Amino acid sequence: MNSINKKLEYIKANNLYRKIKYLSESQDKYTTVDGMKVLLMSSNNYLGLSNNEDVKQSAIEAIQKYGLGSGGSRLTTGSYDLHRKLERKIAEFKNYEDALIFNTGYMANLGVISAICDENYYIFSDELNHASIVDGCRLSKGETIVYKHNNVKDLENKIKALNPSNRIIVSDSVFSMDGDICNFDKIYEISKRYNLLTILDDAHATGVIGKTGRGSSEYFKYKPDITIGTLSKAIGSEGGFVCASESIIDFLRNKARSFIFSTALSPIVISGAIKSLEIIDENIQLVEKLSNNISYACKRLNEIGFDIDSHSPIIPILIGDEEKAVKLSELLLENGIFIPAIRNPTVKKGCTILRLTLMSTHNYEDIDYVIDIINKYKLEI
Repeated sequence: MNSINKKLEYIKANNLYRKIKYLSESQDKYTTVDGMKVLLMSSNNYLGLSNNEDVKQSAIEAIQKYGLGSGGSRLTTGSYDLHRKLERKIAEFKNYEDALIFNTGYMANLGVISAICDENYYIFSDELNHASIVDGCRLSKGETIVYKHNNVKDLENKIKALNPSNRIIVSDSVFSMDGDICNFDKIYEISKRYNLLTILDDAHATGVIGKTGRGSSEYFKYKPDITIGTLSKAIGSEGGFVCASESIIDFLRNKARSFIFSTALSPIVISGAIKSLEIIDENIQLVEKLSNNISYACKRLNEIGFDIDSHSPIIPILIGDEEKAVKLSELLLENGIFIPAIRNPTVKKGCTILRLTLMSTHNYEDIDYVIDIINKYKLEI
């Protein structure tokens, strides 16, 4: 117990201590955090679909028909017709043969990587991959080779140094903290040249990049062997998914432990996700509006002295010092803007950011207000 207390004291002394803030309304652009009405500029609800009326009505109808819980794991009593409907919808949306739903994107990465990779595999993983990919690599029996962030030359050199028959490249497509997009066109070429399987995590790409929001394969015009994703961000629901060939999906149904040993997702969130995908299919303007907001926010931030060039709704405002970042976040909150400071270990020590994220429901006036407040206080911290 003493060692735990000492570790906690260290966290507090180094401005790394976190407190949970509680929302009491939906994740619209305006919400209530700890009793205070705020402009929400830190949500992953990129298209505003978690509070869409049609999506909510779909969930209401599902609870009336199916009840609340799923009642079991997918391989026992927990599979509903809605689960299969969503899997087919995702496969069609992503242009794959088949798909499989997991309870979270985290569990999808853990399940897929640890099921496929055994002691005969080498896994080439970007150094800034999400923790779920890192943990999936650790759980697998393969040897993980970390390459420099988005550095395809380093990746290729490390691939050439090792020549076993079973090798995988795994990367985020849109990186969750920096918001940059991986060089998948070049990764794809390397994978074909050296015969590697490719896995991309489209968590922050689905509904976001590509002309119609279909993610990395639409954005790059190349399709990874396996695409992993989440239903909890632009789709506005809960859960994770993996898209691949019929044979890979069939294998994962039988081998992915995080799928096999988890109670299935409630039909309520599944129904909501189906409706969200239908809305994205039919409303390209949602993706276009988000893209316009991204361009405008980057332009305004550059005008006040930040070097920003993001093509995703994740816009990291680099502050560096933990104490200064926390102070600026607090000042923003006093002015009705909610943007938490992201600190170590989520980002490297000394590289603390304000992680501003945009939704299609924001407008230019919202963005102007945020930028003006940041500009007002950035020299005072």
